[in-house]
Amino acid sequence: MQMNVQLHHVVSDITGVTGMKIVRAIIAGTQDPDLLAQHRDVRCKASVDTIREALTGNYRPEHVFALRHALEVYDFFQAKIAECDTEIEGALRELNDHRVTPTASLPPVRDARGRNEPDFDVRKSLYTLLGADLSQIHGLGPYSVLRLVAECGDDMRKWPTAKHFASWLALAPGNKISGGRVLSSRTRRSSNRAAALLRIAAVNVGRTQTAMGAFYRRLAARIGKAKAVTATARKLAVLFYNALRFGLAYADPGASYYEERYKQRVLHNLQRRARQMGFVLVPSPEPTTAGGVS
Repeated sequence: MQMNVQLHHVVSDITGVTGMKIVRAIIAGTQDPDLLAQHRDVRCKASVDTIREALTGNYRPEHVFALRHALEVYDFFQAKIAECDTEIEGALRELNDHRVTPTASLPPVRDARGRNEPDFDVRKSLYTLLGADLSQIHGLGPYSVLRLVAECGDDMRKWPTAKHFASWLALAPGNKISGGRVLSSRTRRSSNRAAALLRIAAVNVGRTQTAMGAFYRRLAARIGKAKAVTATARKLAVLFYNALRFGLAYADPGASYYEERYKQRVLHNLQRRARQMGFVLVPSPEPTTAGGVS
């Protein structure tokens, strides 16, 4: 920013391939925008001309010095993260030493690998550890499943039912009752890290064209995003519990299936209320066209 270099405005991720190549080239002494723009990766959406304009700045020595120190700190943390990945891989290998690898092959990869995932095949290790591929649940990638297992363990018998599990996560309604009256049913506040992961997954799944995504969007429009996140996170928690404890396979019926089910449910309720009032709902005839004009 102090150099008036606006690279972060034209590159979505400055720590990606294009951004890091350009930053390292600046530290190496290259300050010509034309030469720096040539480091653009073919997958970058911004054009060479756009990147060149964003790299026209004031490369003062003190600013390049500060940038070099920031990059060295970044590289140091990346090295420490790699050490953590190695340690996690060793822990999973130790847990899987006495486990039998499932004979069934892993399902096809549904989503691309996330940029923050460990630098080893987490999905395969978890498949051996859990006996199921929980990353098939929409919103839960291999890294998310790994963190959830780290928080909850792989033995779900600690919770008798999925309702107990949701209550432990503070994703179930909390009933404050006094004198037989329900004063509040808001979910209680919690610092449970597993619940926080499920809430993030709920927000992500809301952007997908899946049944879970349609459920989130309909609730968000009706009762607000905050409550929709909690409700969707609870659904994800139940799916996670059932898949891990009972080995239930997850199959997404799709957003259109959910919308059709919702339509049928609304229609059934309307017909029931009409019968209670002594009426009968009759479907309207299909619109007809005459002479090409409707």
